Amino acid sequence: MLRALADPLRLRIVQLLARETLCTTHLVEETGARQTNLSNHLRVLREAGVVETEPCGRFTYYRLKPEVLEALAGRFAELADTARVADAAGRKRACP
Repeated sequence: MLRALADPLRLRIVQLLARETLCTTHLVEETGARQTNLSNHLRVLREAGVVETEPCGRFTYYRLKPEVLEALAGRFAELADTARVADAAGRKRACP
């Protein structure tokens, strides 16, 4: 999931899809990316479960799946809580 979101163009796509459902044509216009490059990035996002598709005639619309991002954010929040607890407890492994 992190690899899917780490690429600047894929992150831009996710930001755009957070605002509205868009077709490939819209995403090409918004990002300036070539259609073939954009399609490859959308495939990565689809395979990671971040976006879902909706066929509409000869176009394909892409929609962000917010629950996937919420789950990822929740995992990071848990890691942050664990780190706070460890820091407050002064946990530090001694070197051999």
